[in-house]
Amino acid sequence: MIFLYRMTASEMVGTDITHAFLLVTPTGLLPITYANVNYLLIGNLSVGSIPGVIIRSKISAKFPARPLKGFVAILIILSGIKLL
Repeated sequence: MIFLYRMTASEMVGTDITHAFLLVTPTGLLPITYANVNYLLIGNLSVGSIPGVIIRSKISAKFPARPLKGFVAILIILSGIKLL
């Protein structure tokens, strides 16, 4: 998104957080309907992700966009190589 839509770093982080929330919420609630829920795991994931979101949103507002774009590009390339 940072390359295609020319978004700033803080806009990209905000969009990513919103997208993750909208994607994970139904996925997390679906197992409840089948009574196959590990509540300890859900609690640990939630407790671990909340500080990450707070830290990432604060850092992205102060972090220059150019190095962030390079870092994101490297992550995308490495992810693609790993999938091969």
